[in-house]
Amino acid sequence: MKKVFLFFAAFFVFAAVSFAQKGVIKFTKSENDFGKIEQGKPVTYNFEFTNNGPDPIVLGNVSASCGCTTPEWSREPILQNKKGFVKATFNAGSMGVFNKTVTVPSNAENGTVYLTLKGEVVANKTAADPKKVTN
Repeated sequence: MKKVFLFFAAFFVFAAVSFAQKGVIKFTKSENDFGKIEQGKPVTYNFEFTNNGPDPIVLGNVSASCGCTTPEWSREPILQNKKGFVKATFNAGSMGVFNKTVTVPSNAENGTVYLTLKGEVVANKTAADPKKVTN
């Protein structure tokens, strides 16, 4: 009787652990600093991620902290060891320092991830060339 009980106990523990496995979303970079960018010229960064878990990852409705940032993202399920993306475009309308957040909800084990875009919007003549459009 003890053997039967131990068998069922072991079976339920194994089943519980098996069902608990999920995809694991791992971004190569979670923040991008554009540096100085020209006012009125949108800039874009493509955040890439890999599914490091056994189950497919599906991204939910990715959103930005304000209307000046527009996200695009992988709509299809991302299988194990495959890559996906979240592309964020910032419309540099107002001058000054900016720090924008893109919220990435998913069914991954680590749940919601927050990505950051930052930099400084300057008048057209004082902007530096590096880092305008990356990836």
